[in-house]
Amino acid sequence: MPDSAMPFLVLTRAGFDDVAARVDLARAALYLNPGLLTESEIARLRETGTAVHVMATAVDPLKPQEVQQALLLTRSAGGSVWVERGAPRATPVAKAAERLQPASPAQNPATPLGRRLARSAGVLALDALRRLRAPEHGRRLLAVPYLGFGNTHRIWLKGRLLDEAAFREQSGTDSGWQNLVALYRRLESDEVADARVLARLQAQTFETRTDAGGYFSFDFAPDAPLSPGWHTVELEFPDNVQPDGAALRAQADIKVPAAGARFGIISDIDDTVLWTNVTNKLNMALMLARTNHHTRKPFKGVAGFYRALRDGVSGNEDNPLFYVSSSPWHLYGPLVDFLKLQDIPLGPLLLRELSVRQVLKLTEHGNHKLEQIERIIDFYPGMQFILIGDSGEQDPEIYTEVVRRHPGAVKMIYIRNVNPDPSRIDALDRLIDEVSAVGTQLVLSPDSVFAASHAAAEGLIAVDRLASIRTDKRDDELASPPGTTL
Repeated sequence: MPDSAMPFLVLTRAGFDDVAARVDLARAALYLNPGLLTESEIARLRETGTAVHVMATAVDPLKPQEVQQALLLTRSAGGSVWVERGAPRATPVAKAAERLQPASPAQNPATPLGRRLARSAGVLALDALRRLRAPEHGRRLLAVPYLGFGNTHRIWLKGRLLDEAAFREQSGTDSGWQNLVALYRRLESDEVADARVLARLQAQTFETRTDAGGYFSFDFAPDAPLSPGWHTVELEFPDNVQPDGAALRAQADIKVPAAGARFGIISDIDDTVLWTNVTNKLNMALMLARTNHHTRKPFKGVAGFYRALRDGVSGNEDNPLFYVSSSPWHLYGPLVDFLKLQDIPLGPLLLRELSVRQVLKLTEHGNHKLEQIERIIDFYPGMQFILIGDSGEQDPEIYTEVVRRHPGAVKMIYIRNVNPDPSRIDALDRLIDEVSAVGTQLVLSPDSVFAASHAAAEGLIAVDRLASIRTDKRDDELASPPGTTL
């Protein structure tokens, strides 16, 4: 989309007529409900320079949640979108002057005065508590560095500083109550804000500070090129003196892809690698509370399929894997432990920054995933990627938007079909047609063996790995508890 193009989310014919009467369509980007305009009308618009995108799934202008999900996939980072407002059902024709309203990422609904005052008091109390805590002396803190990634000339890593000595290691014999307590402790961990963080690599030192959530991040260029493989960044928190009198220290690992890597793999986690039932928030909460990384199981055959993708058709390509999920960073440790226990290739995880009250409110997961995928692509402009997700929520729409923005960067899309609803299948068929127009395949797959067979036929993995993937799937079936469907 050109920088000068103003995006419009248009949901009805009346809304389109209103936009056409008000703006120069040659300088607009239109996101339209399917069937709103005829093919000839769309062709004429494109001939005059209008950027026209037909959404795969129809959006009801009277349903705010559907409008919000569409908005996440249309607005550019930090920008605004003109959104058609649904008219009240009692007045089906709205005034033209009221039909469009600007939406910005920071827009919030009005809040009653009493609630705003209570919230302000809470923020002030929290800030006061943080000021009393800083600097931190003599208390045991926990630095949680996350796996980072980079190329030969640039590094990105993230982590968090918490007011916790440690999390208790969980086991396969933990009860549901012990799992619930462990989950609560992770979600309610106290962050340490405004703390200095030093990162050292190749005799260079970089500095930042933790934000209000205790998170810190680095994006820097080392003096000397980095070789492929894993590298260690030394972290120090100089103002956070521990009981032994020394400053808190930690180490962060970063991965630079191998020179022989043919492609990268970007995978969702929820309901793609690990069954979480993310489309049903109550069941998801119960699952998280009842189980841990020892007792959860992957989708059948995922481990073998991902190992084959990592190794590639030659068997030694070392193609990098990245995991992008709407799960909160609080669950980073258990997710990494799960990948290790299941022998699923390890790679950087890019999760969400969430408070405990927001953990199950995933309505804006699409925006997060899109931003993180674009971050990865930005680091590897010459690399193509395989995108893997499921049809339960917005993965197909998000991946299609990636293709729109970076048509040459997406080699293949594999979507696990977990939603048999005919309207959802129709929407996916439209996405398949759209991405195929630029040479990308979107493959609906019932399971990992099907996806692996397609990947072998496309020359992405070695054909002789199919037998081991089938064996891996059978082993997962035998390991699944009775009655479990994965």
